[in-house]
Amino acid sequence: MISIKNIVKQYAGHRALNDVSMEIERGKVFGLLGPNGAGKTSLIRILNQITAPDGGEVLFNGEHLSRKHTEQIGYMPEERGLYKKMEIGEQILYLAQLKGMSRPEAIRRLRMWFEKLGIEAWVNKKIEDLSKGMQQKAQFVATVLHEPELLILDEPFSGFDPVNAEIIKNEILELNRKGTTIIFSTHRMESVEELCDSIALLNLSKKILDGNVKAIRNQFRNGTYRLDYNANQLNDAHQAPFSILKEEHSDAGTSMVVRMKEHTAPNDALLFVAQRAGITHFEEVIPTMNEIFIRTVNSQNTTSH
Repeated sequence: MISIKNIVKQYAGHRALNDVSMEIERGKVFGLLGPNGAGKTSLIRILNQITAPDGGEVLFNGEHLSRKHTEQIGYMPEERGLYKKMEIGEQILYLAQLKGMSRPEAIRRLRMWFEKLGIEAWVNKKIEDLSKGMQQKAQFVATVLHEPELLILDEPFSGFDPVNAEIIKNEILELNRKGTTIIFSTHRMESVEELCDSIALLNLSKKILDGNVKAIRNQFRNGTYRLDYNANQLNDAHQAPFSILKEEHSDAGTSMVVRMKEHTAPNDALLFVAQRAGITHFEEVIPTMNEIFIRTVNSQNTTSH
């Protein structure tokens, strides 16, 4: 749906994006990741046509991104942008009409969304009279009311308690199931693993990692396993085909995190322990996206210095 090709963005003496390219598939949830200052906000502003790139191009459904595509995009910024002195319902209706909706259709959808999110009683209140969580819900409705093809969400769970974060997460997933393509920018890596099909990781203005989330996690596998057994210890653990990274003892037995030694396999670990104790649990420990994020960014930072 979106092809980002060799984008460059320069601000005075700072290059925010340096030859960045990526593809965002239709109907998928795409995570745009990176530490503060990596270039994510600059790229989002280009996609929303708030600013233009200094080099490269963006294609939307095969066409050069232009003003006519604005109505097909919904954008929820990290710094929420509703007018605090304006009634919430009128404000959302106004924004919907800017996106090309008729007022009667906007009113119908507004009622549907407010009922769904349990905020129908607030339609005539001013934004400043709402709690932060209610403001966030209103901003979400304003973003999705015109049923955009592409939804860009920048830290969408910021300001929500766990209950309301779960509600909004489920609404995002439902929109995606109905065909909405979603770009999701966040620092919450657990949300990335739960929601995203694929990601791109930016750092120091460059893309340093991208691909399918499951494939990336598998790419970073390092022969680490969790192994639990019903005994206090292995007396000859130094002869094991693994190195023990972490070990915890309890009344139920021992839990270890181990890494296989060179030229050994998981079955070797199972056989070694099974000859000495009863195995109660065994699983591979695949690096989390949070661990991959930190490792990849730190590696590039070290190399760049």
